[in-house]
Amino acid sequence: MDKLQVELQRVSAEYQKLQQDLGEVVQSRQRLESQRQENEGVKEEFDKLKEGEVIYKLVGPVLLKQERFEAEGTVKGRLDFIGKEIDRVEDQIKDIEKVIEGKKGEIIQIQAAAQALAQQQAQQSQQGKQVEA
Repeated sequence: MDKLQVELQRVSAEYQKLQQDLGEVVQSRQRLESQRQENEGVKEEFDKLKEGEVIYKLVGPVLLKQERFEAEGTVKGRLDFIGKEIDRVEDQIKDIEKVIEGKKGEIIQIQAAAQALAQQQAQQSQQGKQVEA
């Protein structure tokens, strides 16, 4: 029984760690989505610009003039990068969720084994009392 309890504690700790890891990865996914929305907004603003309008880029405390094609290229590059990162993080989320499901199954099996052992011990104890009487 002690062996099962130790095993249950170990698997439960692993499960909790996986839950924590999943929470961190989900937060990362949310940050990426926020960045994507921000860059999509910038892209939409570029689409509204008329030919010849000036684009400035904030570099530290200074605004620097930037060519439109360069600014649009930068935003497109960011959106591509963010999209790939979102895909990577979503795969990571799926992987962690699969491992979590496996740990849930392990926990259920250990708990069932512990219950079966407890019932067996209770029956043996009952039989021992009946023999004594």
